[in-house]
Amino acid sequence: MQADIQIDKNYIPKHVAVIMDGNGRWARSKGLKRVLGHQKGVESVRQTVEASVELGIEALTLYAFSTENWKRPKIEIDTLMSILVNSLKKEISTFQKNDIKLQAIGNLDKLPSKARNQLQEVIKMTENNKAMTLTLALNYGAKEELIRATKSISKKIVNNELKIEEIDEKIINSHLYTFTLPVVDFLIRTSGEMRISNFLLWQIAYAELYFTDILWPDFRKKDFYEAILNYQRRERRFGKTSEQIESSNT
Repeated sequence: MQADIQIDKNYIPKHVAVIMDGNGRWARSKGLKRVLGHQKGVESVRQTVEASVELGIEALTLYAFSTENWKRPKIEIDTLMSILVNSLKKEISTFQKNDIKLQAIGNLDKLPSKARNQLQEVIKMTENNKAMTLTLALNYGAKEELIRATKSISKKIVNNELKIEEIDEKIINSHLYTFTLPVVDFLIRTSGEMRISNFLLWQIAYAELYFTDILWPDFRKKDFYEAILNYQRRERRFGKTSEQIESSNT
């Protein structure tokens, strides 16, 4: 694929996060029920995971189900959970073949037992894989994550396990769901919406943001490659000037 040929394998983001948006609109545009959009989106997940492995990306985090998604119709929630269970069963061999480690972030205790058990089973089976970490954000909300971290840190202060003066970025990072992952370099959102929707608010502080009008069920490898190419055309300054960046690279 031409886009793949153009990609600089020496300048690949370590951690890519994706807001998979547009399943419902895709279904409506075709006169179908919303749940069929979610089912169609499974192939987009597969292609995004495959492209990430091929490019050597260390971590891929997918926003699969937010804390706000519980407000949706019960039939849609049930379908999403069923898709999760069935997809995990089907993809076990793919995870093992490609050395992919699966993990999940969010308040997993509130997931239906069948989905939670299947998830934990696959996580256990892939825990020693090392090529890439695929993280599913399930019943996840960044505000909830930060509240959880704040309570945990506060408890340590009350128990004299931590001093207020010791709190820094490293301490906060160590209390987040994502403490084992590198910082997010690149955030992709499909469907044309330009908002973060309570996703990894702390972790994307310096991430490059990429928005595409493509609805998630239509998102394919070539679209992921185009996003990576867009990332590679950007200059990441982290508060510095262009001149400072150029000087440090010489």
